[in-house]
Amino acid sequence: MTPRATYRLQFHAGFTFADAEAIVPYLDRLGISHIYASPITTAAPGSTHGYDVVDPTRINPELGGEPAFRHLVEMLRARDMGIVIDIVPNHMGVAGDSNAWWNDVLRHGRNSRYADVFDIDWSRPILLPVLGTSLTEALDYGVLTIERHEDRWWLVAYGDQRFPLRDTDQDAPDREPLAALLDRQHYRLALWRTANDELNWRRFFAINELAGVRIEEPEVFDRTHALYFRLHDEGLIDGVRVDHVDGLTDPLGYCRRLRERLGGDAWIVIEKILGPDEPLTDEWAVDGTSGYDFMEEVAALLHDPAGAEPLSDLWQEISGRPAELAPEELLARQQLLAWQFTGQLEGCVDAFAAIAPDGITRAMLRRAVERLLWVFPVYRTYGPDAPPSDAPIRAQVRARVAPRLPPGEAHVADLILNWLAGDGPGEEETRAEAVRRFQQLSAPIAAKSLEDTAFYRYGRLLSRNDVGFDAARMSLTPADFHQRMQDRATHWPRAMLTTATHDHKRGEDTRARLTVLSAMPARWRTIVAEWEAIADPLSDGVDRGDRYMLFQSLLGAWPDAADDSFAERIAAWQTKALREAKLRSSWEAPDEAYEARCNALAAALIADEGFRASMTAFLAEIAPAAEHNSLVQVALRCTMPGVPDLYQGNEFADLSLVDPDNRRPIDYQARRAALAAPPPKLRLLTTLLDLRRRHPALFTAGSYEPAHVSGDARLLAFERRHDGKTFRCAVRLEEATPADTSIRFASGTTRDASALFADSPVWFELA
Repeated sequence: MTPRATYRLQFHAGFTFADAEAIVPYLDRLGISHIYASPITTAAPGSTHGYDVVDPTRINPELGGEPAFRHLVEMLRARDMGIVIDIVPNHMGVAGDSNAWWNDVLRHGRNSRYADVFDIDWSRPILLPVLGTSLTEALDYGVLTIERHEDRWWLVAYGDQRFPLRDTDQDAPDREPLAALLDRQHYRLALWRTANDELNWRRFFAINELAGVRIEEPEVFDRTHALYFRLHDEGLIDGVRVDHVDGLTDPLGYCRRLRERLGGDAWIVIEKILGPDEPLTDEWAVDGTSGYDFMEEVAALLHDPAGAEPLSDLWQEISGRPAELAPEELLARQQLLAWQFTGQLEGCVDAFAAIAPDGITRAMLRRAVERLLWVFPVYRTYGPDAPPSDAPIRAQVRARVAPRLPPGEAHVADLILNWLAGDGPGEEETRAEAVRRFQQLSAPIAAKSLEDTAFYRYGRLLSRNDVGFDAARMSLTPADFHQRMQDRATHWPRAMLTTATHDHKRGEDTRARLTVLSAMPARWRTIVAEWEAIADPLSDGVDRGDRYMLFQSLLGAWPDAADDSFAERIAAWQTKALREAKLRSSWEAPDEAYEARCNALAAALIADEGFRASMTAFLAEIAPAAEHNSLVQVALRCTMPGVPDLYQGNEFADLSLVDPDNRRPIDYQARRAALAAPPPKLRLLTTLLDLRRRHPALFTAGSYEPAHVSGDARLLAFERRHDGKTFRCAVRLEEATPADTSIRFASGTTRDASALFADSPVWFELA
């Protein structure tokens, strides 16, 4: 059955199926119909998220295994509830020795029964970038040994990393020179820094611990999905959320095959990051996305367009960096393509060179591929059997790349774009391989450059920097929002609606606070000057741009009682932010001294009486508007066409930062107790979810009809109608509404807007 409302749970050893059982009655009281579970298959030991799957055929024993899962489902079914699960078709975890499939490949090479599971270039030994030195130095330093474990001999690095030896090397391998033994293996140990340039197997983004899976192969598809299909066929799950669908060779083909196998009644949503104005078409054969696009639409709607220019100017003055996002994104794409994805880039160029006609050199192809990837506006296209939706994307790329191409080489870029369209010279199979390499490179370049680099460099307003967001745009007009919701009602009435995820960079209420700044840029400038005066003597060489982002993060996440634990949370965010930005520190070469100075500044500000007083006063000043934004988010998530999702714990204010901060343990006892006298957010949430429970067809199949708002008031009002029932709703997008503002609904009903919002920024009625 299609979920009515989902509740995202992050499962791990510290929160198991038994723990979920304990809160099922509470979730039912909230109005939830389905648990939306993080990956439940066996993950790397101790995994806190489940995306590093090591065995897709078994339910994770750390969560309680299949018996506990079945018991949880029985409890849910007894209350007419269900469960949907997050599945991970793109990659598997290969760190350590817990993945038996990967170990078998290392042991048997191309002859392994799992060789076709992983996306490996078999022209040379599998590169394992696990050493802290060169292999020669590792041998000299004695960090590599041969040890017996579970009746087999293993190669051991640093005393705890085990790699299987070939079967033919099991006869007393400790009696021969280690270098000679290593030369015979199906893999090659190497310095970790060689991965970006020499890795010969596809990984997830730039993570060496996650190996790409060839899910496009029918046998691999069946083998890795057998558990999911069995659970569905037995009626234990009602659907799936597909993780990182754009990482696959053929996402559309995969989704169609998944739909065919699960059937029309299964609920299938995909983690698909849509570019600005990128459509999702029915060619996907899914129920929609997992909601990052909706999160962006609601967030943009709440921002005041008047803040765009003054906040851009303020950021440029303080940081000395570009006022707009585009230069930051371009620089990040150029750098990451040169730094982290060189090996994939060269492989992509080689594939195109193999089919290029005479007169097109490899160097020309490399320049064209690079520049196309610099400006690609979406994660990827979907050839070589390109769907019609790819055509406008290719046209946009052609226009954007033209000024960046060397004189006389536009035809090379055109040739590549033709290959992406399924045309051009070369055998079909060879063309398809080249196109695959390009598409599986453009997606990680887009994600890593924008979300994991530029968003940590560009600090105009951090509430506009989140997964799936168009940070170049400050706001979305009510008219544009209406159009998007009408499209949802027509094409995607079962897509997921969310305003918080396990991947978000800031909690929904953290963003709601920061959103207020878009409506008061002049006042914010004054506050920043005040805070800079306090911070100057404490800064010890901290960059002003980094400090400005710190101010925003402190403001957004400041709790009722800021203490040492809050300073620790901020330090964790700050360290991650600095390393992701790759300007003054990085994961590859951390500048721990600079990070320590930034952490010290944060701790000093949190402890400083003057700063605390100023922060407390400013929070009190913006609190009504911040709560206003929070309530509007809840209202729109629960009333728009689609399936509302509630991220774990977000019944209360979510003032979290990026993971792992947004995955902290949840106090469900406090939330249960609060149902007796709920605070405004929880009260609105339960009221609307109860309406959805009592009138499901109205919200799943009802129309979406914008209302007309008189004057210049920033309001959003609409009607949803189905089978004789009408739901009317209006939300205020600014703190005050002009007294003469009226709302005329599509049914002809009119309301005086000033009378609707006396007690809340959200008004609704059922007729």
